Amino acid sequence: MQQADNGGEEAAPVDVQFTDLPDALVACKVAEDLFNEERLKAGFEALFRSFDSEVQFQYFKSFRRIRISFRDALAAAEARLRLHKTDFNGKEMRLYFAQSVHIGSPRLEPPKPEKQFLISPPASPPVGWEQAQDATPVINYDLLCAISKLGPGGKYELHTATPTTPSVVVHVCDDERGDSSAPDDSDQDDKPRPPRPKIIQTRRPDYTPRVEQ
Repeated sequence: MQQADNGGEEAAPVDVQFTDLPDALVACKVAEDLFNEERLKAGFEALFRSFDSEVQFQYFKSFRRIRISFRDALAAAEARLRLHKTDFNGKEMRLYFAQSVHIGSPRLEPPKPEKQFLISPPASPPVGWEQAQDATPVINYDLLCAISKLGPGGKYELHTATPTTPSVVVHVCDDERGDSSAPDDSDQDDKPRPPRPKIIQTRRPDYTPRVEQ
């Protein structure tokens, strides 16, 4: 289409593109008689065939709507401009452009997880999360040195007694075999096993009344 200024000076022609407009119209609130009588259908279709001889009609009786599909958007725009809110069979005819829905994928995609971080516990780690490396285990060399000095028959005080707590003393069991070397399997079968040493219970410290709880 071209548009010119009505003033004294002629303006340059302006081209209007109809590529973004839909090429179909929807007639709403159609009378129910139009779906049943062929005479009314023929008169209704004749109104739109004057704009496009190859126009197609789709009748939706349950919704009382009719979809009118044209070959191009220009014919659809002209038909709506001339026939919108006009009288047909005693009732006002309302025409609207059909909304085109663009579906990029043939399958229905899940919604975007905009509020997925509210799920507890989260289904996936947050953005930027990295797994922390395990720290190197701490080796207490003083403890290993003290254990290596333990010998059979000795006793070692681990914790000194205080007025409120007892001392902790470790008694190392004597070696009943008399030889620290590991015996062979043949000697182990011939010699009887020594009896297990009796575990001596730790004596409870004496109660002193002057100790305040």
